[in-house]
Amino acid sequence: MQLNGKVAVITGAARGIGRACAQQFAREGAQLILLDIANNIDDVPYPLGSQSQLACTEALCRAEGAPAWALSVDVRDPHAIHEAIEFAIKRCGSIDVLLNNAGIAAPSGKAVHEIDESEWQLMIDVDLSGAWRMIRAVGQSMLERRSGSIINVSSTAGLVGYRHFAGYVAAKHGVIGLTRAAALDFAPFKVRVNAICPGSVRDDAGVEGRMLSEIARSLSVSVDEHEATFVQAQPMNALIEPEDIASAAVWLASDGARQVTGSIVTVDGGFSAR
Repeated sequence: MQLNGKVAVITGAARGIGRACAQQFAREGAQLILLDIANNIDDVPYPLGSQSQLACTEALCRAEGAPAWALSVDVRDPHAIHEAIEFAIKRCGSIDVLLNNAGIAAPSGKAVHEIDESEWQLMIDVDLSGAWRMIRAVGQSMLERRSGSIINVSSTAGLVGYRHFAGYVAAKHGVIGLTRAAALDFAPFKVRVNAICPGSVRDDAGVEGRMLSEIARSLSVSVDEHEATFVQAQPMNALIEPEDIASAAVWLASDGARQVTGSIVTVDGGFSAR
């Protein structure tokens, strides 16, 4: 029960890594505020998390014995974020952990000069500015309490470049910079800010993940072959499991990582070590 008594806000909680983290946080004793857009975005060429998937995450967390509340929130909308954080504080008294997981993998699949203005802005607005908006919303409360852990989900794309993914790479590199800068701003107040960089995470049916298959689609890799294709680039010859990311997030959220801030934790099977 590493998170017993802690209140955690998780974005992008409807499925995938967000759901895996929510379930693991629930098992470790956290109270949960589960946020997701729970709707599609017109310019994102694949279905995003749905209302039913977000409700499923909430039910799975409650089945673990954790108090959990699911809210539809678009991280591009400062007003919706403010209302969600107010709800969390009124309902639970405080926020101890923020896990910034919401993100999109597309529109992608184009050379940098072929990306249009709206595609670039959308990627930055969700994947980078969304994390900043959430940090801004919880920051004052955490600083006043002189306690808190903020965890940003970046990517190996935040550490290295990928062909035909300039928007995603730029946004995820930005998340690393945001993490380091916020960690220094908040360090005097004992509020920690760290980032996790997942490698190729398997689309586990149990958490209804689909990010890897969407990245494969953007690269014109066959869905039937995409796992084998990505494994070839893995030094440990295996894809990352959603639970691997959740375990890292639990540790960063826990008091066991109380002296860890400004750190970039790679969970990529050695991919970025080359």
